[in-house]
Amino acid sequence: MLTQRKSDENEASRRIKTEFLVQLDGAGNGRKGQVLVIGATNLPQELDDAARRRFVKKLYIPLPDQDGREQLIANLLEKNDHTVTKEQLVQLAKDSEGFSGADLKILCTEAAMGPLRKFGAKAMDIDSKDVPPISYKHFRQALKQVNPSVAEADLVSHIEWNNTYGSLVGPRSDDDSSQDSDAGSIGS
Repeated sequence: MLTQRKSDENEASRRIKTEFLVQLDGAGNGRKGQVLVIGATNLPQELDDAARRRFVKKLYIPLPDQDGREQLIANLLEKNDHTVTKEQLVQLAKDSEGFSGADLKILCTEAAMGPLRKFGAKAMDIDSKDVPPISYKHFRQALKQVNPSVAEADLVSHIEWNNTYGSLVGPRSDDDSSQDSDAGSIGS
């Protein structure tokens, strides 16, 4: 919605972007409550410059690390009958390096289809209690069919954008801490 405005863009689209930015400027002004606006994009380099300037904090969220992938797979398996052990879960997280959260969901969905495949066309006629649990071998098969969707070049581009426009995150140096007593507040 907030991509860079171009000369060949239709007028209605330009007006919507302009109106959104005007309303964003007025959000929270003169009101007792505070307004928190959060946006997300996979293409930060295509953001309109005026929109980018209006967002105080710009945070790069990297792909999930080993522990994050483990937790995501565990969460996705939580409501399903499965026989995946903790050790197997650790191995799956290792084998899915470079996967996004969406990629992991696709992987788990593909693995969940594994037990149904043995029934073939009869899968629609069986009772859910007759479906075997999802196993590690189903994940091994799914890993052969699901690939990461984020290219290395995209990651490099995101990191470069973050280095140019992103907000600094992490511990402050001793020199910085004395300058701002409200270091934890939004907009400081």
